[in-house]
Parts: sequence; C-alpha cells; structure tokens
Amino acid sequence: MIRQLLALDGVLVICHFRDDGALVEGYGMLGEDMMERLAKFAHDYKRMVQGNTDQFSMFTGLPGWAPPRGWNVRGAQCTVCSVGNLVCFIDNAEASLNEVMRELTCASQY
Repeated sequence: MIRQLLALDGVLVICHFRDDGALVEGYGMLGEDMMERLAKFAHDYKRMVQGNTDQFSMFTGLPGWAPPRGWNVRGAQCTVCSVGNLVCFIDNAEASLNEVMRELTCASQY
C-alpha cells in the first residue's frame, strides 16, 4: 500500500514503523540500514512533538493542539515528513509538500 507513495514526484523513500520505532517496511532509494535509522528518527521525533504539544495544550488551555497529526523537518535540499507511523524523505525541488502530507494522511488511516 505505502509503495504507491513513491509514485509522487520527489518522494525518495517511504517507511512504515511500529510504535517502538522498529521498521515494518520501507521502499525507495536508501539501504535497509538507513531506512531503519529513518524509522527510529521518526519515532523519536514523533514522541518529542507529542510531548511538546501536550505541554502547550496544558499550559495554554487552548483546544485543538493535541494530538498532532503530523510533522516535517525541512532542510536545504530534502525534507522528512511523517504522519502516524509513516515517514518519507522527499526532494524539496521536485515534491509538493502539501500533496505529500495529504497522501501520507490518507495512507496512515489504513
């Protein structure tokens, strides 16, 4: 199912990881060891974002911040995007961030 996301322009890698950060499946231009590292990074970053969002909601009393739906970390040439337990690595010059996040959101609901 997630392999179809590689058809989007600019998507270089797509991975599905478990709640403990272990790689379930991954497809794309990175080796297995790098996909495992990407999955671990996504797991750890997801937990950090969740903690920050929970604190923000608690201290401000504003509804609608938790749980976070997804996140991305943008670099000069590439971006890491994640929704749920899916993470992908995209080329900024070729990919549409809005399209990738929309498709990740749809795929994460299966």
